[in-house]
Amino acid sequence: MIYGYARTSTVTQIAGLDDQVAKLKAAGCTDQTIFREQVSSVKMEERTEFAKVLKKLKQGDVLVFTSLSRVARSMVHMMEIEAAVAAAGASIRILDMNVDTSTPQGRLTFNLFGSIAQFERENMLERQKVGIAAAKEAGKYKGRAPTAKAKADKVLALEAKGLTKEEIAKALDIGVASVYRILRDAKQAA
Repeated sequence: MIYGYARTSTVTQIAGLDDQVAKLKAAGCTDQTIFREQVSSVKMEERTEFAKVLKKLKQGDVLVFTSLSRVARSMVHMMEIEAAVAAAGASIRILDMNVDTSTPQGRLTFNLFGSIAQFERENMLERQKVGIAAAKEAGKYKGRAPTAKAKADKVLALEAKGLTKEEIAKALDIGVASVYRILRDAKQAA
């Protein structure tokens, strides 16, 4: 079975979605096998249609999309998606890159892109480490924002004043579950 996936970032991008659907049909998909959604790439975890198509994939199926940007945030993310598709026994076809992971040439091209993406990611992380070290040396590195545990004394003080757990969470900009955890741990320590 050939499945297609089309995505635009907003509901107003009707022409973009229609264009993707037309290209997917030209690649062998039908209305019944094309999964469509309009969700921002920032909210990729909310892609219910994409999750549905991944669950449908079986041995020999093909998942087609018009562009890498329609399905993944990065090549590293794409490699994770490809691994899930391959685990189902299916393959991927990316139309604008002319990549088909069911062929040796397509797998080679796909893996080359993945290797380059991994190389770039490792270089970026190394540059980040160097930048953090330089910032620390200059006394400019602040580190990450304090976690809820770092606010334990404030939680206990506000609880002693009679505030509810919800009020404490709101006042300290932490989760209610964190307030409960801090209070529980304080009682166990006492």
